[in-house]
Amino acid sequence: MTTPRLREKFNTVARPQLTEKFGIKNPMALPTLEKIVLNVGMGRQLEGTKVNATAKEQVLTDLATITGQKAVMVKAKKSVSNFKVRIGYEIGAMVTLRGARMWEFFDRLVSVAIPRIKDFRGLKDNSFDGRGNYSFGITEQGIFPEIDMANAKFLHGMNITLVFKNSTNEVTKEALNAIGMPFVKRDEA
Repeated sequence: MTTPRLREKFNTVARPQLTEKFGIKNPMALPTLEKIVLNVGMGRQLEGTKVNATAKEQVLTDLATITGQKAVMVKAKKSVSNFKVRIGYEIGAMVTLRGARMWEFFDRLVSVAIPRIKDFRGLKDNSFDGRGNYSFGITEQGIFPEIDMANAKFLHGMNITLVFKNSTNEVTKEALNAIGMPFVKRDEA
């Protein structure tokens, strides 16, 4: 099996840049992309005690089509009366990608899906969590070419989190820049 294209770029371009810029000599101390997590919340689709069946089915099939992996329904851990949510209600869906499938998804996300966002000017570069993980949201599943929007019953967005190991915010940002993550261009005048 061949190495995914973006993983090869990460290992040959990003890691040497990080070694040079941050002085990390030990290759085991260099940051690595551990997993990518996709979350879809279905708060608007809640009806009383259960999730709308067509919305739930569409979200699960969309996530499976986008990632190539079956999605899992997420249940509420706490009751919140203001949102009419009880413990055990299905409130969303998620997929965790690792390994080669993660790198293939990341490649399609960066090179195909993100540039299809309407009026796209770049991703914000301040959405790091303090431990080197980067999160961003997508408002519509239609940016992925695998999704047939003609058959979609409703629009849903998703949150995508890139989880890095052995990293800080600055190191992760430098690594993502090196492999071509489209961040907002700042005017340095």
